[in-house]
Amino acid sequence: MRKLLAFLSVVLIVSCSSVDCPVYNMVATNYRCYNSNGDSLKLTDTLSVYSQRRDGTDTLLLNRFVGKATFTLPVSYSHPEDKLVFSFKNGKTEVTDTVWVKKDDIPHFESIDCNAKFFHTLTGVRSTTNKLDSVVIKNTSVNYDATTIHFYLYPKVSD
Repeated sequence: MRKLLAFLSVVLIVSCSSVDCPVYNMVATNYRCYNSNGDSLKLTDTLSVYSQRRDGTDTLLLNRFVGKATFTLPVSYSHPEDKLVFSFKNGKTEVTDTVWVKKDDIPHFESIDCNAKFFHTLTGVRSTTNKLDSVVIKNTSVNYDATTIHFYLYPKVSD
């Protein structure tokens, strides 16, 4: 009986100390491309997306994306506005647009044993219009849900 009681005590202590941190804990925004009729549009131009850091250097977020309509980009934790450079290439021709995403950062706490995370509320978006016709916010809440589309992207279609 003592052995059983000791075993159950150890099991309870171990089971109470386990933490359920989310396995999929990436906080990112999802973009879906549409044509002017509102139909989903697979990109035929190759798209690369860069983010500009405060020190002026660029970091590559999406490299040579083509043939799909939906893509995912991470969100910064410390800037009220993210600056993204969308580079569209078609053969030797390259066209770039800049997209500014304004957001509020909301600290998200699960447990002291889990990594610190931030959720976001999207508050605005604007862009240049060289290749992009417009960018529209579809869903303002950015969290762990990887299925939510946050932005509708309307590229200009070449003739």
